[in-house]
Amino acid sequence: MYERMLEKSIRPNISNLIEWCGASKNLFSELDQFMTEMKHAQSEIRFPYGNCYGWCVTYRRNKKLLCDVFPECGAFNVMLRLSDDSFQKVYHSLTQYTREQIDAKYPCGSGGWIHYRITNKEHLDDIMKLLELK
Repeated sequence: MYERMLEKSIRPNISNLIEWCGASKNLFSELDQFMTEMKHAQSEIRFPYGNCYGWCVTYRRNKKLLCDVFPECGAFNVMLRLSDDSFQKVYHSLTQYTREQIDAKYPCGSGGWIHYRITNKEHLDDIMKLLELK
């Protein structure tokens, strides 16, 4: 479950990435639309961090990384970094699941990275709140 697209020699397109998410494909499409239309981000399909991560869509605005989205079978995973101050701005308005992901973040400077698996609309709503802070 939650297998990623790990075959580096087969470059997917956005439709392939969305379809890979299975039951979560509509959520992925909604996030893609949010990032491109609301956040005015440019997207790029890439194989960035090695064989364990696989293919992803990287979203940038003015060359600044906003997040990476890794399609998984039945879900997708958003990797993003925020400062502790940014996390705290919305922490109490987020679901318990999201707060647990923030509490377990990989520390980096005055903040950290979260790897956030999205399987339902509540998760998507929370990740969009966090992305609003970028």
